[in-house]
Amino acid sequence: MLNDWRTRSIIIFFSGLIILFIVAPLLGILLKTSTEEYTRTLQDTEVANSIRITLLSSLMATLLFGVLSVPLAWLLARKNFPLKGLINGIIDLPVVIPHSAAGIALLGIISRGSFIGQVGEHAGINFVGGVPGIVVAMAFVSIPFAINAARDGFAAVPEKLEKAALNLGASPLRVFFSISLPLAKRSVVSGLVMMWARGLSEFGAVIIIAYHPMVTPILIWERFASFGLSWARPVAAIFIIICLAIFIVMRVITRKDYHVRN
Repeated sequence: MLNDWRTRSIIIFFSGLIILFIVAPLLGILLKTSTEEYTRTLQDTEVANSIRITLLSSLMATLLFGVLSVPLAWLLARKNFPLKGLINGIIDLPVVIPHSAAGIALLGIISRGSFIGQVGEHAGINFVGGVPGIVVAMAFVSIPFAINAARDGFAAVPEKLEKAALNLGASPLRVFFSISLPLAKRSVVSGLVMMWARGLSEFGAVIIIAYHPMVTPILIWERFASFGLSWARPVAAIFIIICLAIFIVMRVITRKDYHVRN
């Protein structure tokens, strides 16, 4: 079918439209921001602090919740049990529900009057209006990316390799760390990267739980609402550049590591 020049032309045309749809707004915001605006914004301590909080909070969410979700991903890939389909559906819920609603739902269990909120206060942890609350909000909306990618990775590992190791006397834990996890590593890491990247962009759930300290998506919205496009655009452009740079570096490192191992 692809040998037909008309078919190829149609495919290329529509593929180009989709790519243009993604790239054009990003290029527009980057090119419309002047050098002076970039310089002024980079020297703004409020912008620097918001970017630092956003990057660190998303990283903490990924390391704490993403890594802990790996065993669940393996369980969903390898075992059949009652209500497995329901659990798979529950995992995808944070992607489906409005994120402002997710923030309100989270607020109900981590507010100062809740059990978790009171325990946190006794431990010196303030979820509402604090970085821990930002971490929880980011983790809630982004964890499906980590679980689903890791689950698919474990499902692609040949079970016969795991069974052979078990028959040779290896413990299930050793089989997991020496066979299952290494073979699924690329998918696991890819899922964690996607979780981290998704957490960076979260707005709806975070603004409900912690308006301050201000993450960059909230800062962009506040500057747009208060001062207009000219003040919001430089912050958005710089944040886009930083996110793209880190995302590309992590993808390259992951790919190089995969090729070295294979």
